[in-house]
Amino acid sequence: MEGYKSFLYFLVSSLVLGFTLVIFVLVWVLHYSDGLAWDGGNAEFNWHPVLIITGFIFIEGIAIIVYRLPWTWRCSKLLMKCIHAGLHLTAAILVVVALVAVFDYHNAKNIPNMYSLHSWVGLTVVICFFLQLVFSIIVYLLPCTPLSIRAAFMPIHVYSGLLLFGGVIATSLMGITEKLIFSLRNPAYSSLPPHAVFVNTLGLLIAVFGGLIVWITTRPGWKRPPEEQRPFLSNDNYDNTTEYSKEKSDVELNSEARKRNLKLDEAGQRSTM
Repeated sequence: MEGYKSFLYFLVSSLVLGFTLVIFVLVWVLHYSDGLAWDGGNAEFNWHPVLIITGFIFIEGIAIIVYRLPWTWRCSKLLMKCIHAGLHLTAAILVVVALVAVFDYHNAKNIPNMYSLHSWVGLTVVICFFLQLVFSIIVYLLPCTPLSIRAAFMPIHVYSGLLLFGGVIATSLMGITEKLIFSLRNPAYSSLPPHAVFVNTLGLLIAVFGGLIVWITTRPGWKRPPEEQRPFLSNDNYDNTTEYSKEKSDVELNSEARKRNLKLDEAGQRSTM
């Protein structure tokens, strides 16, 4: 890998920052808000930011960069596909629960659904995410899909994944601002109380985390090498290649010996003539 030390720096930074996001959102709902519950009140709504940040930002970010981890390059491509898809499916489950929580809260409080820009963009991102997830499973996990289709779809798959991740970051920032405006009345959000400072800091950390994930993903030198360029990464492949080389050497030696014998026979026949 090119720039291995730089990669480690960005990877560790993104992991530490991702765990920090989860801690920050838990402190937000447990300390500054009404905690967590499933009772139709504010505590039920709080599951929405917790699960979105944990699943749709942190776990989704890890799913995006999992192919960049050089320690996984010894693993088979199929195993890495399953890990990649499993992380996406985990994020998808958390997102569904988060949506159920917010809709249930709105209905219990007689609050209209789907009226804000945050809800419009958020639902669009979720729908596109599930469409991409289903289509990617069909293309990359089902063995019946031709390799030409997989190769043609790959640039779209990578671009749309990063685009959706950016949409999640933007939607989260809109949702945080919207929640603070509605919930901070006395003191008001405009007076910047400690609650507002803490959650604004959470928003900045979310933006930085998104930037780190995109940077790691878009560096060409940190990309997983193609299968044909990794003959010695696996012990099995190394053994197979070594045996093949030995077999090839034996064949070449036998061929050269036969040629020498043939030349000697021809020389002997000429001398007797």
